[in-house]
Amino acid sequence: MAFLSLSFLFSTSRLRFVSSEYSPTLHATPLSSSPSLLLSPPSRPILSLFTASRREKLCCRAVSSSASAAARMAAEKKVQVFDTKDDLAADLAKYTADLSDKFTKERGAFTVVLSGGSLIDYLRKLAEPPYLDSVDWSKWHVFWVDERVVPKDHADSNYKLAYDGFLSKVPILPGNVYAINDALSAEGAADDYETGLKHLVKNGVVDFSEASGFPKFDLMLLGMGPDGHVASLFPGHPLVEEKEKWVTFIKDSPKPPPERITFTFPVINSSAYIALVVTGTGKASAVQKALGSSEDSGTLPVELVSPAGELKWFLDKNAASKL
Repeated sequence: MAFLSLSFLFSTSRLRFVSSEYSPTLHATPLSSSPSLLLSPPSRPILSLFTASRREKLCCRAVSSSASAAARMAAEKKVQVFDTKDDLAADLAKYTADLSDKFTKERGAFTVVLSGGSLIDYLRKLAEPPYLDSVDWSKWHVFWVDERVVPKDHADSNYKLAYDGFLSKVPILPGNVYAINDALSAEGAADDYETGLKHLVKNGVVDFSEASGFPKFDLMLLGMGPDGHVASLFPGHPLVEEKEKWVTFIKDSPKPPPERITFTFPVINSSAYIALVVTGTGKASAVQKALGSSEDSGTLPVELVSPAGELKWFLDKNAASKL
């Protein structure tokens, strides 16, 4: 299988991108050699959108007989629960496409940050009509909120996951896909990625938050682990408290592989929009803690996701089963 490899290289303080031996062209149909992720069967959502204020927790009532118990939410979070994964994917595709249209008209670019895990599978409907033909893919700029420091053709690579399941199926410009330089150490890759981001901010490709002093991505698509971690920011790890760096590294990840790079919370929370996509019963307890009425709230990394812009949760009924 061929893979796109983009690295930040510097000469006289100017950024350029070069392709390594892996250099396919991204196009609108899957490469014959690229395996596709399995798709879920068609389905219907069960809960409509609800919001709640910081001081008041509202109960959500299901709109179908298969709905879970009433959910209580706080901190002005928008939460949507779906009966099936296929409807979650359909709604996420529309949400993303609408924001793409908004930012390409306002800024002439759309900066999207991906995570690993099951999130990529839920982007599959963007590679189908009507979005495949209606989205202005030439304006997309794709980044990763975290990445495992492994070769791009490695099974643990978030780049490989995104390429196989999404990037190879849509006509995003290869030069607009910003993967890490996997030839560097974890520390070197983090520094290289941060330097590249600063250049893109300077050139106006990535927006900048004057309020926070950090890059302001248009849309960040996040997943969450069963322990409540987001990106590669794990419960109790010192990196959760990082306030200065844009991109940092971890060599002792409690979840293998141990070496990774990750955006920090100041960067995550400077985003204009964040979509948290969480599915499965194994994550129900963390969802309950983050969105419910737990007395020991505030201790999970996911609870620190609090952007100046909009945060929207996309849950399936299994992840929301304890709300």
